[in-house]
Amino acid sequence: SQQKTISSRSCIAQLFFLHFLGGAEIFLLIAMAFDRYVAICKPLHYATLMRKMLCWVLVGTAWAGGFTHSIIQVAFVVHLPFCGPNELDNFFCDVTQVIKLACTNTYILEFIMFVNSGLVVFICFILLLISYGVLLIRLKTGLSRGKSKAASTCTTHIIIVFVMFGPAIYIYCRPFCSLPLDKVVAVFHTMVFPLMNPMIYTLRNREILSAMKRLLLQHFLGRGK
Repeated sequence: SQQKTISSRSCIAQLFFLHFLGGAEIFLLIAMAFDRYVAICKPLHYATLMRKMLCWVLVGTAWAGGFTHSIIQVAFVVHLPFCGPNELDNFFCDVTQVIKLACTNTYILEFIMFVNSGLVVFICFILLLISYGVLLIRLKTGLSRGKSKAASTCTTHIIIVFVMFGPAIYIYCRPFCSLPLDKVVAVFHTMVFPLMNPMIYTLRNREILSAMKRLLLQHFLGRGK
């Protein structure tokens, strides 16, 4: 598109939904790690502990956490004074670019954003890696029944953690300054990796793979007739 401008309200809305959905996904990954912990370390109590109500609470907490994280970003950015020219050195609105446009000292604000985004992301990343590492060790030393399926699930989750947190750590765990790789990482963070999410999950699911094979067979058999 040749349209390269965006209104301030649309920019704030884009920033809000970017962090709202990203924050919710981070909390969902934590909930999934807790689910795997119960399934692997307390298998006999899984049905008792992971009831439908607890699942709803975990999902609701994930969305509430994402909303809280995002609204903090918006609350600080929306009151900043902008004197122009308001040109973003990227193809979407994010807090790291919008803050640099403000015609005021943003050092304290950048530190708050770093804590709210960068530090939180990094701590969650380390905790998730530790938790999945412990689970994989437990699987290696535990009983063999269901071991391969559980290990496969944990491996899938670890891949998702790296895919999700890698670009986020690069973007938010450093000073808000422009670097040559910023646009490349932004493309992967907003377009490529989100598309990989369903692929990573579904291509490791036997039921979905068998359903895809049936659909392909029906398609080719239909064309053959």
